[in-house]
Amino acid sequence: MSKIITVNDYFKNKNKILNHIKKGLVFIYPTDTIYGIGCDATNVRAVSRLREAKKRDKKPFSIIAPSKSWIKRNCVVNNKAKEWLDKLPGKYTLILKLKSNKVIAKNVNLGTGKIGVRIPKKWSALIAKDLNRPIISTSANITGEPFMTSLEDLNPRVKEHIDLIISEGSKKARPSKIIDLTRNKVITTKR
Repeated sequence: MSKIITVNDYFKNKNKILNHIKKGLVFIYPTDTIYGIGCDATNVRAVSRLREAKKRDKKPFSIIAPSKSWIKRNCVVNNKAKEWLDKLPGKYTLILKLKSNKVIAKNVNLGTGKIGVRIPKKWSALIAKDLNRPIISTSANITGEPFMTSLEDLNPRVKEHIDLIISEGSKKARPSKIIDLTRNKVITTKR
């Protein structure tokens, strides 16, 4: 059964929650766009549980990076990518080549050599920063179904796989814009 807490509850119990995330907690949290499902992106078991919640086994996940310096250290950042990196935090997911797949669990990007990275303009970006490791950033829905904008539209089949929900009321935004920087030209995709 999922425990539902407020943002204030999260900050009051932050250290305890962060320790649970390191141990495999799967959680729903608000971003600057919609609600996302997350877990420690370095924990294979937690990522597997998240894949089961979304019914998504063949598509890579994006992450919230702990910092821009983490992105620069672990991803290929050319001049065009630097321009987009300057726009973070923001409502963008940047698709970048990884320097090494070892910085994330093998079931995050499924060996593609690429990763979608975000830093939302929202307090929830502090989760990854405080952990000093990336967390999964994917919409809180079963793949292909409408995304979650409030507790009322959380799919019960997703909810049964979630340990914690950090509620912030209704969200009125759309998912982040995807900017693919792994090709010779920038590809922008709206979801």
